[in-house]
Amino acid sequence: MAAVRKQRLGVVSFLNSRPLICGLEADPRVELRLDVPSRLAGLLERGEVDAALVPIIDLLTYQRSWRILSDACIGCDGETLTVRVFSNVPPQRVTRLHVDGDSHTSVALARLLWREMYGVDLELAPWEGTGAQESHAVLLIGDKVVTQRPSVFDTETDLGAAWKTLTGLPFVFAVWAAPGDFDAAPLSAILSAARDEGVRRAAEIAEQVGPHMGWPVAVAKRYLTQRLRFTLTPRAREGMARFLELAKKHRLIEPQRELVFA
Repeated sequence: MAAVRKQRLGVVSFLNSRPLICGLEADPRVELRLDVPSRLAGLLERGEVDAALVPIIDLLTYQRSWRILSDACIGCDGETLTVRVFSNVPPQRVTRLHVDGDSHTSVALARLLWREMYGVDLELAPWEGTGAQESHAVLLIGDKVVTQRPSVFDTETDLGAAWKTLTGLPFVFAVWAAPGDFDAAPLSAILSAARDEGVRRAAEIAEQVGPHMGWPVAVAKRYLTQRLRFTLTPRAREGMARFLELAKKHRLIEPQRELVFA
């Protein structure tokens, strides 16, 4: 009997993905490849993985026929802790934003929020991790917001909290996606089961994994158990639809683009 090929999964390398892959490291049915969010879409596009935890904006750009294949996700319903604009001026005075190359969705979200809330069309520049004194604002995402927190800025804007203020809705940063012809059902069940176990054990994961990634245990526990959301609930889908609507309004994506569910 021929061996069944493992499903190759591209996974966010930050702490926020750990509840979604609980137990999968030892699951013989899957193989994990960890990378920063901005690179995962490329892995999927090149066929280096079968499915990936893709930034939501990457489902809506280019001519990709990808589908959302699971109800597992990385999202928030208010403050995130790890998606923040640091600045030396009040947010309404930010006009130029240095952006973290690890992110795509958060960059689009920042542009959208500043246009909607302040009427400002942000000028974007890459963030190299240096020259903070010359920058009046920088967008950072992921573990580094906690583990390498910049000390030269005196104002912080959490983008999850700002989205909640603007819309009253949750925000979804990343979802499991695969090409349109991918047989989603078997993997979808695996991913949902891993997520359920990961949510149940979130505090334990924070305690075991957080310190190895530079997180204080108490902060990691609060992050995984209180700040993040891991399920595409009806309200989360409503938040995704609102983001899609506003991204089209501000021409961040083409008007014909839609989210497709398996």
